[in-house]
Parts: sequence; structure tokens; C-alpha cells
Amino acid sequence: MQIEDAKLIMVSIRCTVYNHEPYLRDCLEGFIMQKTNFRIEAIVHDDASTDGSAIIIKEYAEKYPDIIKPIYEVENQYSKHNGSLERIMNGACKGKYIAFCEGDDYWIDPLKLQKQVDFLESNTDYSMSHTNNICYNQKKRIFVRDVGERKKEEIGNGLTCEDIIKYNRIVMTLTVVMRRSVYEQINNSDPFVFNSGNFLLGDVPKWYTAARLGKVHYLKDITSTYRILENSASHIKGYKNRYKFAVSAQGLRVYLCRRDKLSSELSALIEKKYADVLLHHLVFNPQYKPIVPLLPNTYILELYLKKCGMLGPYLIISDMYRKIKSKLLDEYN
Repeated sequence: MQIEDAKLIMVSIRCTVYNHEPYLRDCLEGFIMQKTNFRIEAIVHDDASTDGSAIIIKEYAEKYPDIIKPIYEVENQYSKHNGSLERIMNGACKGKYIAFCEGDDYWIDPLKLQKQVDFLESNTDYSMSHTNNICYNQKKRIFVRDVGERKKEEIGNGLTCEDIIKYNRIVMTLTVVMRRSVYEQINNSDPFVFNSGNFLLGDVPKWYTAARLGKVHYLKDITSTYRILENSASHIKGYKNRYKFAVSAQGLRVYLCRRDKLSSELSALIEKKYADVLLHHLVFNPQYKPIVPLLPNTYILELYLKKCGMLGPYLIISDMYRKIKSKLLDEYN
């Protein structure tokens, strides 16, 4: 056995790929350019892509066998929504730490992992680390600052679980390095959230739970590029699909608020946002059965109007009223 093989893997990179052929080389290059004084591995999971993603992965795996560890599926695992993808990736990762980067995003700082691991090794009360990032709008072909950058800078190392629920994009997946021991606790903490496929947004509860298990480190360096794509989950086309994603995302936040009895102010804010997207979604999908119901004895009028088939006109008038009221208040102030 070679000396290098005898070294324990410090970081396992979880990289899920599905039809990412146009962007995948940028992603894989970000892994192999990492300069570390420890061993890393990239578990690159191709989920039965129908483009040339598997061919690119094979090319990199043959060229960098010590880093790129491929998994090729013949049947799409994500669409099963039964936790199979999570179990496959968990079984493959051997590192003390877990890093994340999907196949359409990429890292730009060769010292990203070294910086984050150095901090976590020296600060055992921190459960994970995340960094600043930039965004690339693929359609417009321009780089833009991340919308959550100012709030990240403001919060710094004081990030709480309630912040993660309250602020969208406060933690970006492609920037995270987490202790594997914490990640294992997260996966075992709530099967309803993590293993059932009930919610479309899987990252928020991970960061939320990690923030309950320890402190969260923030590195202000821009280490990564998040690619904005029209066909990604968070930029999905069509009212019906966008509302479906929003209902799932806000429903998840509502569930966590209720489960852990978070502050009444935050709970009220999230409940209101959830009710708004859910009621709009019900106009397009009247047979939809929400996983997280509205609170009892609230929105009675709206639900009654839904039964009468009048919810749509009511919401249109309500939306117009809010916009006019907001505009008048702005002019007055």
C-alpha cells in the first residue's frame, strides 16, 4: 500500500449531476485545482443523465483517479423521492468533512477547502463553515453579486437557525463544508423531512439543524460561483411549477417553526408567507393536498371562497389593493 493511500480522507465532496454537460468541466476543474495539505475525494454521482455528462465524468475519473470517484446510475434516483440518492451518497463519502457542489456550479478559490478545514479543525464548537460567493447568469452571460451577500456580512459568525429560516439564500450549498459527524446526526434527526421526499427544498433543513448543533462559521472570501439557470429548481418556469416550489419551500419553514416552537414573530412571518403562496397555488391546483396545512381557524374566508370557486378573483383584487396601498405609502413618505 502506498503512503498516500494510507492517509485518511479529510474531505469528501458531494457532487450530484444530472444533464450538466455544458457546465460540468468547470465544476470538476474546481475540485482538482484545490491545494490542500490533506487528502480529498469528489464523489461525482451521475443520476442517469441523458446527455454527455457521464462521458465527461469518466474522462476526469481516469485522469484524476485519486480525486474523482464516479457513480453511474442506470435509473434516476432523485425522481424516486425515497431517500435512495441520499443513502448512496452517504455510503460513498469517507471524509471527516463533507463539502457540497452540484454539477452546474463551480469553485474559483484553490484554497477554499484548506481555509474552511483549517478553521473547523481549530474550532471544534463550530458545526460547519460557509463562504461568500458570486453568481453567474447563464442566459445574460454576466456575473452578479449574490443577493444575500450583505446579510451574510452583517450576520457573520452569529448565524442562527432562525436566520436560516428567515432569510433566503443566507447559506449557499456550494460554499458549505460540514463535519461528517454533524451531517450524520442531521440525516437521523427527522425522517419526515430528510428521508421521505416530502419537500422539494432539501438544503435549508440541513443548515438549520447544523446551526442548532453548533456555531456556523462564515468566510467572507468569494470562493464559488453559483450558476443561475432558467431550468433549475429555484428558477423554474411557469406559474404552476413556481408556486409548487414556493409552497414546498415555505411549507418546510412552517413545519420547522411549528416543530421546534420558534419565536412567535418569526412563526407569524413565515405562516403569512406560506399562506400567501399556498392560496395562490390552490387557484391553479384546487385538488392539491398540502403536506403542511394552514393553522386551524385562520384564513377561513379564503378557504370558503375556494370552495365557492371565487378564490381567484378575490386574490387578484387583494393583490391589486396591496400594490396600490404600498405605492401610495411610498409616495406619502
